[in-house]
Amino acid sequence: MNNSLMPALFLGHGSPMNVLEENVYTQTWRQLGATLPKPKAILAISAHWYTRGTAVTAMSQPKTIHDFGGFPQALFDTQYPAPGSPALAERVQQLLAPVAVMSDSTEWGLDHGTWGVLIKMYPDADIPVVQLSIDGTQSAEYHYQLGKKLAELRREGVMIVGSGNVVHNLRMVKWQGDPQPYDWALRFDAFVRDNLNDDSDDHPLVNFMKHSDAALSCPTPEHYLPLLYILGAKQPGESITIPVDGIEMASLSMLSVQIG
Repeated sequence: MNNSLMPALFLGHGSPMNVLEENVYTQTWRQLGATLPKPKAILAISAHWYTRGTAVTAMSQPKTIHDFGGFPQALFDTQYPAPGSPALAERVQQLLAPVAVMSDSTEWGLDHGTWGVLIKMYPDADIPVVQLSIDGTQSAEYHYQLGKKLAELRREGVMIVGSGNVVHNLRMVKWQGDPQPYDWALRFDAFVRDNLNDDSDDHPLVNFMKHSDAALSCPTPEHYLPLLYILGAKQPGESITIPVDGIEMASLSMLSVQIG
């Protein structure tokens, strides 16, 4: 690993209930926060800010967004008061030019895809956090290339954190009974895991929809795409590790990926 580079992470965030619970996934997130170099700031790409066009949060005090329903009141009462960073938002705009990145200083904040994992990694909420939206009108290759542009942030002490799930099919979730994963979920999760180190121009994980199990594993792409920002930020020869993996409720992959 190049020690001048801040690690980059993709975290399978799963259910919002992970905020209130302790399990192998939350324990892994805590361990990452305790053992990785502490970043100057965090740029988060969450599945839950899926937009037309690209936007970045630019407020100094982003609000905690409870973008879910049907969960215990304790979850809605939870706050993650991390500061924002208008300076980092501006830097993101510079790096992504000529892509027009809208500056959001009022509307968004930190959604549960971001604060739901960071509250375990950095419970003191003392690291500035900026969110980058995912432009749902663009191709997978587009998002992979944005990750390459953002890689420079890793030399500047910024940790890039993507948050989603590489297998995310809520319609097929087994809420009760046998949670044995579907075969298609296991196959697609293995496909992602087995191709993380591919550095070819025709990256199979960028072209993920060609996989025979993609339609069931990613019926919509927003939970998968944050992974491509992390893979794009990888530098030649860098190590890739898997801090934790698993399939929950038969159709949610909790695979996490660490670059560097």
